[in-house]
Amino acid sequence: MRPQAMPANLAAGDVTSAVLAIGRPDFPDVLIDTLRGQAGVGHCMVFALTRSGGACCLLDAGNIPIGGDLGAAYAGQFHESDPNRDALFEGQERAGPIMLPAFAPRMYDARYRKIFFQDSGIVDKVATAIWVDDTCFYVNFYRIAAQGRFTDTQLDRLQHIAPAIGASVARHFQQATTSTLEQNLAALFATRAPLADLTRREQEVCRRILLGLSSEAISQALGISLHSTLTYRKRAYERLGISSQNELFAIVLRLLAGPRSLN
Repeated sequence: MRPQAMPANLAAGDVTSAVLAIGRPDFPDVLIDTLRGQAGVGHCMVFALTRSGGACCLLDAGNIPIGGDLGAAYAGQFHESDPNRDALFEGQERAGPIMLPAFAPRMYDARYRKIFFQDSGIVDKVATAIWVDDTCFYVNFYRIAAQGRFTDTQLDRLQHIAPAIGASVARHFQQATTSTLEQNLAALFATRAPLADLTRREQEVCRRILLGLSSEAISQALGISLHSTLTYRKRAYERLGISSQNELFAIVLRLLAGPRSLN
């Protein structure tokens, strides 16, 4: 993907710490600290949505204890019923950031509302997004009941810094090079259950799925038939108790060292 330039009309000083942390392992921590200090954000989640309809959670940082579960649930199925979905995909030809409309909880269906508002304690949400090639980086800012809703001042502040934050997030995840990702995945599959419990071939197939390869490309890379690739994938998913690529991503995200929680 081509690098995304930082919006030139924004005061970079507002988010300097987050910008300087791009590409570093502590980026999630620095990001949530910046958001908390600048606009009282309690929690931040970042999702990657693709033109083909796929979704995965890239970042979960802040004060929602079940944030990881929410990220996996959203990426697994609830992204399809997000009221912002139409606005996100209508904005994919735009070169710059997209500020998403705010929806009251009643605008979501009952199941979505229960999981993402009632069970989590979320009382307010603001979101921005930016498209880079075929990927939409969807950045969500939350407040929980203990904090109350965003104030008008905080909302104005978020409107000001959100585009720069979105661009920073996009650039950070673009800098996660394939070689680094391959190394991280190799370490996870070698040492961490349940991934380490898969057979060698099952691991090889799953690692390439996580790198974005199609079944046909995996077959060519491993020198095996398409039927064999699909069989190894099916067996791996059965061992892991999952049924989709998004659930495989969710396992990896849970195993990766996550950012600290904030009180």
